[in-house]
Amino acid sequence: MSKKVELLAPAGSLDRLRIAYLYGADAVYIGGQDYSMRANAKNFSLSDIKEACTIAHKLGKKVYVTVNIVFHNEDYKDLITYLKKLAEYQVDAIIVSDMSLIDIIHDNQISLPIHISTQMSNANYESVKYLKEEGVERVVLARECSKENIKEIIEKTGIEIECFLHGAMCSSYSGRCVLSNYFTNRDANRGGCAQVCRWCFDLESGTNTIESDTKFTMSCKDLSLIRNLKEMIDIGITSLKVEGRMRSNYYIATVISTYREAIDNYYKGTLDNDKIEYYSKILNRVANRESTSQFFDQFPGVEEQYFLGRQEVSNQDFLGIILDYNKQKKEVTLTQRNYFKKGDIVEVFGPNIKTFSFIIPDIYDEDGNLLEVARHPKQIIKFTLDKEVYPDDIMRIKVI
Repeated sequence: MSKKVELLAPAGSLDRLRIAYLYGADAVYIGGQDYSMRANAKNFSLSDIKEACTIAHKLGKKVYVTVNIVFHNEDYKDLITYLKKLAEYQVDAIIVSDMSLIDIIHDNQISLPIHISTQMSNANYESVKYLKEEGVERVVLARECSKENIKEIIEKTGIEIECFLHGAMCSSYSGRCVLSNYFTNRDANRGGCAQVCRWCFDLESGTNTIESDTKFTMSCKDLSLIRNLKEMIDIGITSLKVEGRMRSNYYIATVISTYREAIDNYYKGTLDNDKIEYYSKILNRVANRESTSQFFDQFPGVEEQYFLGRQEVSNQDFLGIILDYNKQKKEVTLTQRNYFKKGDIVEVFGPNIKTFSFIIPDIYDEDGNLLEVARHPKQIIKFTLDKEVYPDDIMRIKVI
């Protein structure tokens, strides 16, 4: 059997990196405080990157660091020093979109494997072959590639190919949009995207505004390829990537654990339609936008876009994180995240347990006071539970 496909998770902080590994990621991609495409994320200092590599390698996992802005002249200052530090910390690869970095790394004999970012928009085998000849180890293909495109690129190049599996989509080719620059003077290709494609606009005819109850939008629905997972593995993709370095711990834990279970079931030969339907429900509930397969199995049409407004409902399923379980008292201690009360049907999932549901019993604060409801985010809550749970397990509203 060929090498098992890699599940690659995003992380915007050390805590999210830890959660991603705990819930099943094989590798995590992170951004430094410089040269990264997510300038609005907290991002990692050099000392954070060093710690991230230490955590990852103790677990037998990998860390990839994004150095994928479009470089301007001033951005090269201190770049070589930064890259040498990444090599010293044994970063497993850097993700780049500017060709100059390939020569800089080779000319300065910096020991860093190179992955090409989706920002370069590679969608054909000739460009991928060229990058392979330049010493690149992996190419992250454009999100606009079809299954047939991907399969042919893999067959004709033999290089490691990484593809997006789940997350937000750009309305333009990834890395080629200048709407943010034009409207807000925030450079989308240097980490400052204002997501103008998600704004709502008036429609005009000549000098007249067209009156309508809804505004025009050009926003894509999200990407979810859980229903195409078997095909993605079968055609030889090396790494399946989840988008979302600015996403929450709950989102990371839910999405990564779901795809982890699905991938493991694929290799066991037990990934059937019933399981795929269940995984789809979990993934749909954690998102705040609808999702489709986008370019993978057909060219996107009207159903893959939001043209006349959309609703993005804040997810309220995330109820709390387990802090402790007292076996003698059979007592759970958790930090609360969203409203719940006695009698609610909830479930707990985590890396060391099989997901199970139960009815919330009497709940107490950390001083032992009986509560009618848990309504204060990050309040410490206690209640009894017969089944053992573990720190970092997560409680949510029951999916089905």
